[in-house]
Amino acid sequence: MFTLYNSLSRTKQPFKPLHEGHVGMYVCGPTVYGDAHLGHARPAITFDVLFRYLRHLGYKVRYVRNITDVGHLEHDADSGEDKIAKKARLEQLEPMEVVQFYLNRYHHDMEALNVLPPSIEPHASGHIIEQIEYIKKILDAGYAYESCGSVYFDVEKYNRDHNYGKLSGRNIEDMLNTTRALDGQEEKRNPLDFALWKKAAPEHIMHWPSPWSEGFPGWHLECSTMGQKYLGEKFDIHGGGLDLLFPHHECEIAQSVAAQGHETVNYWVHNNMITIEGKKMGKSYNNFITLEQFFDGSHPLLEKAYSPMVIRFFILQAQYRSTVDFSNAALQAAEKALQKMTDSYRRLQNLTPAEKSSVEVPDFAKACEEAMEDDLNTPQVIATLFEASKLINSASDGSIKLSEEDIEKLKNTFNTYLIDILGMRIADDADNSAATKAYEGAVDLLMEIRGNAKAAKDWTTSDLIRDKLAALGFNIKDTKNGVEWSVK
Repeated sequence: MFTLYNSLSRTKQPFKPLHEGHVGMYVCGPTVYGDAHLGHARPAITFDVLFRYLRHLGYKVRYVRNITDVGHLEHDADSGEDKIAKKARLEQLEPMEVVQFYLNRYHHDMEALNVLPPSIEPHASGHIIEQIEYIKKILDAGYAYESCGSVYFDVEKYNRDHNYGKLSGRNIEDMLNTTRALDGQEEKRNPLDFALWKKAAPEHIMHWPSPWSEGFPGWHLECSTMGQKYLGEKFDIHGGGLDLLFPHHECEIAQSVAAQGHETVNYWVHNNMITIEGKKMGKSYNNFITLEQFFDGSHPLLEKAYSPMVIRFFILQAQYRSTVDFSNAALQAAEKALQKMTDSYRRLQNLTPAEKSSVEVPDFAKACEEAMEDDLNTPQVIATLFEASKLINSASDGSIKLSEEDIEKLKNTFNTYLIDILGMRIADDADNSAATKAYEGAVDLLMEIRGNAKAAKDWTTSDLIRDKLAALGFNIKDTKNGVEWSVK
């Protein structure tokens, strides 16, 4: 049975959808004011794998991933300048021009990482009316108040009736004692109160009319509003990075209970962070590397460029709730491991079946399934596929024999788990370029010349080609089916 870790209960739970055969999943998407970095790649890939696996299990999945294009302020959720508006002002562009530019780049990066598009990708700016109506419900329920044209959620009042902090495990008294008063926040009754609607300053570019002021919605509100609009008053899964657990997702729970009288989400799922030297990688720490810089190797911290599939494989080598620490050594190890996996996959396609297998072939598919059912244990899936690769390599070099039935089972296992669920592309787009084809053709030609030299017993020429290619970084392997080559 498929189990999923629920951040609310802090336990793995058997997954039971609210509606038989259907799953509603909402994942917090990017704030589009800059290029996507490695920290953005992890939630995208994590929930892409969950999306793929749920569909593999036969569920019809409605996957909603929002785009934050208004209300995400510079200093915290309630203060500072809107990040997109600031970018627009500095570059003398329309805010939606900034949004579209970086959204196009984000989509390009996601496609390169083989992340499937969501079912729906709503924008916060396209749902202002719905957010205003949601605020009215919270006001009517008595859990919000208007102050100087802004509307704030009354955390202390809500906590008396419910439990603010249940997701993050925080105590409101402790938070009150440690929360500092921010400049310009005097209009709040309590430092913990968060904005549902902010009155726009005269210089603020992005603003809309409302019953309270010309302004804009608070950041936390968009997910509650759009989740309900597209998935209903109760849905199965809400996901995002661990950094969103508090305050963003905590505030979402409070908003939904205040507006609807009940919680919205059955399973809260959070991926852990990517770190660099033990510190979270992100724009706010100024230590991030964009995905484009990974792909072209242009960042000073990178020793070389890494393909999108290496980045995806690197991330999936860790269970999604574990931290992943960036280093060139770790990426290069992932690159070598992926190359070995790719080589085995290609050898599998060319195996000649025997009448009967000379070894007992384990049920690798079942092992992969058990790993995925255990809270998406992708590293165990990868380890199982490497075990299968050992058999494939032994069959390729003639050490063992595999029957047609066993070869087909192995193909099905790799196609299902490596390609369909883990989402790895074996033949990346770059592999189809004219330069790559010419490169492979040249090496194949050298292999042919070497083969002719061996047939003519010209060992000097044969060994010279082998040794020169080895010095250049090639692995040359003579098998009963011919010569195989790969890059070390």
